[in-house]
Amino acid sequence: MNHGKLLILSAPSGAGKSSLAKALAAEARDVAVSVSHTTRTPRPNEVEGRDYYFVSPEQFDRMVKEDRFLEHARVFGNCYGTARESVEALLRAGRNVVLDIDWQGARRVKELMPEAVTVFVLPPSRDVLHQRLVGRGQDSPETIARRMREASSEMSHYGEFDHIVVNDDFAAALSDIHAILQGSFGSVRPVSVDIPALLREA
Repeated sequence: MNHGKLLILSAPSGAGKSSLAKALAAEARDVAVSVSHTTRTPRPNEVEGRDYYFVSPEQFDRMVKEDRFLEHARVFGNCYGTARESVEALLRAGRNVVLDIDWQGARRVKELMPEAVTVFVLPPSRDVLHQRLVGRGQDSPETIARRMREASSEMSHYGEFDHIVVNDDFAAALSDIHAILQGSFGSVRPVSVDIPALLREA
């Protein structure tokens, strides 16, 4: 059986990478989204094993010591990690695996698995990013302000990625990612956003 491809999606919080990853897996039977482990508490409607594996800080630390993560990081006070065994098993079975992780995790996985294809998802503007964070209804105004400050730093790493996709239109962005996964790079839309403006803090 053919070995699957590893696709890494990264983006600032609110850019839509998780929704894109889930939509990609829903549309393509050969695509699976890796489910991360996290120490944060579940949000409303999140399901154990579907959205995350929710573990205690002690369990997470034990997994780190046992080298069971491809990558792990602390983000906004919580720990997140990608389990090595589950990703490698899916790839061996011929499934294409999508990792929904931050730029630091993407850098680490790319070092371990150079064949991975990396995609950075950008919002069309800072205003749209802010509107999406507010619209999720999950975070306090203080948390949203912190995420917006962090967004500039996160987006400054876009140059480390193989491809850039702008999530200005969800269906079009999803089509771009499909094309990248299939190797049809000529079908991917050119980047049409003002990147310096995105990186500029308000």
